[in-house]
Amino acid sequence: MRELQTYFVLTFATTTAAMAMERICKEKALPGRLIPVPGGIRSGCGMCWRAPLAARQVLEALVVAEKLSVDGLYEYKM
Repeated sequence: MRELQTYFVLTFATTTAAMAMERICKEKALPGRLIPVPGGIRSGCGMCWRAPLAARQVLEALVVAEKLSVDGLYEYKM
């Protein structure tokens, strides 16, 4: 059995917002990827951005700087 890790998860109200996050992170070579929202977290569009917990501060700053529409920010074990 693999050990659970804690990740930083950002949820979005719309698929457009989730795809904007993916595009900007790829352009800036920031870690993470779009995944379906895990159980226990609610999201409007059903997609979320999962990244290493160590990237939290950088990604939070990105959300503010780029004025991205985010539903919620979580630390989640998976």
